[in-house]
Amino acid sequence: MVDLLSNIAKKMNATSAQIALAWLLAQKTWIVPIPGTTKLHRLEENVDAASLTISASDLKEINEAVSIIEVQGSRYNEQSQKMINR
Repeated sequence: MVDLLSNIAKKMNATSAQIALAWLLAQKTWIVPIPGTTKLHRLEENVDAASLTISASDLKEINEAVSIIEVQGSRYNEQSQKMINR
């Protein structure tokens, strides 16, 4: 997945993080990624991702790669899980 995003990023003169954010933005109009950063240059990089347009073939390739990844593990650790829906 990392290699795929890196290759697409190189083609688009972008970073892998920008491609990941642009991919999220391309999913649904109501999806709003909220990346965290403490560095101004990373914030600017993240904002620039909104101006990227990923081609249909690249979107298909990313979606196919994502679909074969098996998600493992819990979203939260045991203590955090106890805090949900209290």
